[in-house]
Amino acid sequence: MYSIFADFYDELTYDVDYKKRTAYLMKLFKKYGKAPKLLLDVACGTGGFSNEFAKLGVEVIGTDISEEMLGIARENSAMQGLDVLYLCQAAEELDLYGTVDGAVCCLDSLNHITDYKKLCKALQMVSLFLEPDCLFIFDVNTEYKHREVLGDNVFVMDREQVYCVWANAYNEKKKTVDIMLDFFVKEGEVYSRYSEEFSERAYTGDELASALEKAGLQVVEIFDDMTEKPLNDKSQRAIYVTKKVK
Repeated sequence: MYSIFADFYDELTYDVDYKKRTAYLMKLFKKYGKAPKLLLDVACGTGGFSNEFAKLGVEVIGTDISEEMLGIARENSAMQGLDVLYLCQAAEELDLYGTVDGAVCCLDSLNHITDYKKLCKALQMVSLFLEPDCLFIFDVNTEYKHREVLGDNVFVMDREQVYCVWANAYNEKKKTVDIMLDFFVKEGEVYSRYSEEFSERAYTGDELASALEKAGLQVVEIFDDMTEKPLNDKSQRAIYVTKKVK
């Protein structure tokens, strides 16, 4: 998964303000718990959040299912002189060396787990390695975003190094979006085409509440993205602040 995508991920997500989002997450940690000293970054991708937390003096463990993504993450950390431990592990198969006092999972990564049983297992594994009373903060794309924004739409991204066509196929019954990415990369006088496919699933509030309860994680607050305001009927991303129950 996310093998070809890894080569172009940073260029195609250039508009993600990792510094601003990390500051927002740290604000929530301090408001509802404490600033973590050892943080787990689940589905860390190319290390955008791992590196920003590390710059704040936090020790970080980044995990991801894609070795290609982690390869880029290690390069990004090395270029910035940051020491982040990266482990190639699926969220539902976490196996850390000990506990952490904070955890995050960002940019709708949990939506990429389309099997509900695996989602439940992933939350249980995060909880297992999270110290009691400590926070796990994550975000998910909403049903509204899947239906109205992603839907059956096609997006085109024209960047310096790559031309990307992003085509979606929405399944309302399953609440899933199948995502097909075609990358066109100029190599000499010709363009080479590479493709990647994966899916996202939008989970209902009740599904997430049940999964979190089974994992021993208590919902503290649910916010609209990058705010401390409640969700509304057009919220595209939900921020969950959860705490591990003793």
